[in-house]
Amino acid sequence: MDLLGKHYKAFTERQEAIKKQYSPEQAAKQHSKGKLTAWERIDLLFDSGTFEEIDAFVTPAGQPVEFGKVEKSFGDGVIVGHGKVNGRLVFAYAQDFTIMGGSLGIVHAKKIAKIQEMALKMGSPIIGLIDSGGARIQEGVASLSGYATIFQNIIHSSGIIPQISVIMGPAAGGAVYSPALTDFVFMTNHTSYMFVTGPNVVKEVLNEEVTFDQLGGAEVHARSSGVAHMIYDDEENTILALKKFLSYLPSNNVENPPVVADDGTIPDINPKLRDIIPDDPYKAYDVKDVITQIVDRNSFLEISELFAPSLVTGFARLKGKTIGVVANQPKVLAGVLDINSSTKGARFIRFCDAFNIPLLTLEDVPGFLPGVDQEHSGIIRHGAKMLFAYSEATVPKITVILRKAYGGAFIVMNSKNLGGDFSFAWPTAEIAVMGPDGAVAILYRRELANSKNPDELKKELVKKYRDKVANPFIADESGYIDEVIDPAVTRKKIASALSALNNKWVKVPSRKHGNMPL
Repeated sequence: MDLLGKHYKAFTERQEAIKKQYSPEQAAKQHSKGKLTAWERIDLLFDSGTFEEIDAFVTPAGQPVEFGKVEKSFGDGVIVGHGKVNGRLVFAYAQDFTIMGGSLGIVHAKKIAKIQEMALKMGSPIIGLIDSGGARIQEGVASLSGYATIFQNIIHSSGIIPQISVIMGPAAGGAVYSPALTDFVFMTNHTSYMFVTGPNVVKEVLNEEVTFDQLGGAEVHARSSGVAHMIYDDEENTILALKKFLSYLPSNNVENPPVVADDGTIPDINPKLRDIIPDDPYKAYDVKDVITQIVDRNSFLEISELFAPSLVTGFARLKGKTIGVVANQPKVLAGVLDINSSTKGARFIRFCDAFNIPLLTLEDVPGFLPGVDQEHSGIIRHGAKMLFAYSEATVPKITVILRKAYGGAFIVMNSKNLGGDFSFAWPTAEIAVMGPDGAVAILYRRELANSKNPDELKKELVKKYRDKVANPFIADESGYIDEVIDPAVTRKKIASALSALNNKWVKVPSRKHGNMPL
């Protein structure tokens, strides 16, 4: 055998050895849990034949036998590499639960760190497909050091490239802070979970019985904690949704988002918008009906749908261009802002600003949620987050006031004097320091107390307040909004405003960073 033949034989033997590592039995075990294998996830995410693996043959760091053997394997339980998603370069890592439970040792961590640094250097998104038992106990502090490096890299890349975590199994202990630091978190129902301390610790410390799903399942994090932004019933749909989600985003902070063709099915002048707001100002409606009649057909992708539903956030397209939508939802708590919705809105606004995505605000807000619980839990501080986020954002910012716009909440929802570029109002808008009922109760307290028919008097005074104070024409005539518009022309007005703002440029002060109220 010549020298080349000898080396080629060694090469092919290694190729065969790594194939044997992924046995049908291991795949079947994953499938029995409702999970895909790491390679199946990679194949589903990337365009066919485009994924290139890196560091496939690295082996785990050895450890003394007395601390437990580390299984001999290629790749150390994580697949890393790059490929094309919808034709665009994306980097990814996929933890492999079939190899040492996907646990993170120092070599495993170095592979992830390498791919993070490459993604930043190339200006491309990075996806983490997470399915791991956490830090590898046998490697002790080395594995903790590896996590710290990964966290540091996420923070360095924040606001420069999109970073998305997809939880497809366990993420426990310190491992949860990797996804928490990224921009968006996807989870799969019943097969993924996240928690700092598991059910066994909860039982031992607090004597409470709780299941994995109850403590940190997808539904909990999507509905209660807000940690998860998107959840789906199975891994296939989760990854397909991720691919659609990526199509709205630029690859980095110096690019504009991708543009697609507008199919023209949503007209620029749309009379249907005139019929959505009820005649009764106390009656609810679904703001998503407004959104879908303004943006391109089937383009609205809601983010954090189950968390803080009194505020709707999501991506959409208008004339084929990506926009971020922030809208009060009158059918949930009348569209009030509370602690959770303020935090949800601020986070979304800051992401859009970091990645050059214009913001459309649809406003129908009666104020901030009152109550002892909200005040004692810091509604002042949390509400200020949204105020800070809107004011700090330099992307194009357009507001349409649909109905209520009262008090401090009017300011917070991207008012003109907070830096909003264009502010429109429908004729149904009510712009005032407070709602008519509250204002009349304060301004005419004595008259109402002395009236023989206070209910009738109040009704009359509320109508007068609406006509003389809380109507959009006064704000229009004073220059606090730009124009009262026919609802039917809303899409046309927004498109025109976005076109005018296409070259918007704002000089920001030289500083290390602002001190956002966290």
